[in-house]
Order: sequence, then structure tokens, then C-alpha cells
Amino acid sequence: MEHNYRKKSKLSIIIGLMVLLAIIVAVVSAIGSANIKASDVYRIILSKIPIINKYVNIENITDAQFAIIWNVRLPRVILGILVGSSLSVAGVSFQGLLKNPMSDPYILGVSSGAALGATIAIINHLEYVKYGFSSITFAAFIGAIISVFIVYNIGRINNKLSTNTLLLAGVAVGQFFTAIMSFLMVVNSNDMSKIIYWTMGSLSGKGWNPVKSLSIPILLTIVVLIYYSKELNILLTGDETAKSMGVNVERTKRIILVLGTLLTSLVVSVSGIIGFVGLIIPHIARIIFGPDHKILLPCSAIVGAIFMIITDAISRTLISPVEIPVGIITAMFGGPFFIYLLRSKKKMM
Repeated sequence: MEHNYRKKSKLSIIIGLMVLLAIIVAVVSAIGSANIKASDVYRIILSKIPIINKYVNIENITDAQFAIIWNVRLPRVILGILVGSSLSVAGVSFQGLLKNPMSDPYILGVSSGAALGATIAIINHLEYVKYGFSSITFAAFIGAIISVFIVYNIGRINNKLSTNTLLLAGVAVGQFFTAIMSFLMVVNSNDMSKIIYWTMGSLSGKGWNPVKSLSIPILLTIVVLIYYSKELNILLTGDETAKSMGVNVERTKRIILVLGTLLTSLVVSVSGIIGFVGLIIPHIARIIFGPDHKILLPCSAIVGAIFMIITDAISRTLISPVEIPVGIITAMFGGPFFIYLLRSKKKMM
């Protein structure tokens, strides 16, 4: 009992330090190249909080500085946190569900479906905006959901979800949707640059609307997935063992699949395709915190948030004033790390 208490206390301290690190990284990223002090960033944030704002003095902060932090940098940082956390948690969930360490949130065709949906919206020049979201966002979300719906129905055999068939179906459907998207790009060459830029992923110019709309659904989905962490641990022992331990295997698989897909679809529809986050972050968190999903899921969310904030900051400052799509930066980090993982596993065999 004392050992468990010490373990929980140690874990609480580690998570607390990681949250603190995430806050520090977020503030530094919000400052960026602007001539603004960290203390000014805190004051700007506190000035927007009811009751507390009465005791915050922002008289020496210019309107331009306030606008840069509150309207541009802060919503971008928070969106980065949501995107990084979502992709990381979805990655952990799919790796546990499919028992495949090389799985990521896009393995089930989510990215291809979203890309095709966005492509259709772009080539048809659908420019309307509703509830703070553009037509491209809506089309990408619908495309992602349709893709996974098809994959799920292919992967279901005799009302049972076959993980191997699900993986193969995801690859096949993803390639098919990618082929359609490529054909549309060739036929509509004038819109090719817009489509390519969207598929590279970016957090630029999104504002507060997606943050307000996505925050609650994403946080609730992550909390529910953490609630299913015990079942994820048991599923790793095999379906038969899980059944003998009282787990409704098929129902649990469906729930985790739906929740992981929902997380991925929500962020991809706004940010575009940002690869490797859901693949490498779970492995980094697993190395540091171990394989227990009760610990791994929340820690992956924090590590993913930190990673996305840092890579987004790099994307907008590396060759400033030109901004690199953040998906390129994550791929530059993710590619070598993926090779390292493969080499490490090869040595262990």
C-alpha cells in the first residue's frame, strides 16, 4: 500500500512538472519574435479572466501587443495543444487497440478521407463560413468520417472487429481516396497549390473559433479514453484473455475506435494533415512512463501538446517571415525517429 502511494505521488509530481513545462513552452511560443515580456503575456491572459481582471494592470501594454498575443498567438498555441494532445492520445489508443506499435491516427484512412473532402471543397470554390468553420473544414470532417465508416464495415466480420482486416482495409481505402484526390488535383491544376498546402498541415490564421468549438468535445473524448485505459491494458493480453476477465471485447473495440477516430477527425478538419505526431509521441511517452495506459494516455497528451507547440514555433520562425507548414516540421522530426525505432526493434530481435 505504501509502495502504491509513493508511486502515485511520484507520478503526480512528474505530471505536475510536465504541465508546468507545457505552460512555460506555451508562454515562450506566444511571445515569439514580438517585443513582449513573459510577464506581459500573463497579464494579458489574466485581464480576460472575470474577477481576477480587476486586479490586473495592463496600461503599459499597447493595443498592438495585446492584439498580437490575444488574437493571434494565444489561440494558435491553444489550438496546437489541442491538436498535439488529440493526435497523441488517438495514437496510443490505436496502437493498443490494434496491438501494432507502428499504428498512428491516420492508419484507418482518416487523413485520406479528410484530404479528399477538403479537395472537393477547394476545387468547387466553396467559400462559406458557418459557426466559425469554413466549408473546407466541414468537408474534411465529413470525408474523414465516411472513410472510417467504410473501413469499419469492411473490418467487421460476423459482427466481430478483426484488427488485421481493419488495418488492411484502412490502407486500401486510404490509397483509393488518395488516388481520387490526386486525379482531382491533376484535372484542377489551378487549385493544386491550395490542396497541397492544406495536406501539409498548418495552425496559421485559425483564430478563436476552432478553439472554442473543439475544446469541450476534445477534452471529453480524451477523458473517456482515459476511462477505458484499464480495458486497453487488458486487450493487450489477447481477446480470449480479455473476455475471461469480464471485458466486452467487441463493444470496447468499437468505442475506442469511434473515440480515436472522432479525435483525429476533429483536429484534421481544422489543421490539415499533421503526420507522425500520433506515431512518435506514444513511443516517447512509453519509454519515459511505461506501458500502463492509465499513465500513458494523460502523459502522451501533455508530451504531444509540448511537441506541437515547439514544432509550430519552429515552423513560423525558422525562415521568417516565410512560414513553413507545421506538417513538414513534424515529418522532419518524425522520419529519423521512426528509423531509430525500427533499428532499435531490429537489435532487440
